Amino acid sequence: MYELIYSPSSLKQLERIDPTIRHRILIALERLRIRPESCDIKKLVGLEGYRFRVGDYRVIFDFEKNKLIILVLQIGHRKNIYK
Repeated sequence: MYELIYSPSSLKQLERIDPTIRHRILIALERLRIRPESCDIKKLVGLEGYRFRVGDYRVIFDFEKNKLIILVLQIGHRKNIYK
C-alpha cells in the first residue's frame, strides 16, 4: 500500500469542498492508496503529475513507485483545476 501525503494547498482546497463530496473524495483516495493501478488515473499532458477523477472533481497528484508514496498536489472542480 502507498502512503498519502497532502500538500498544504490541497488540504485547504479539501476543507472548502462540501462535506458529502469531501467524504466521497477521501474514500476514492483511500482506494487509490490501496490499488492505484485499478483506478482511472491519467498522465497530465504539459504538466507534471497525474489526474484522478472523482465525479466532477479532480485530484492532481504525483507518485513514486519505488518509495510507495502518493503526493496529493491539488483537489478541485474540473472547471477550475487545470487553470
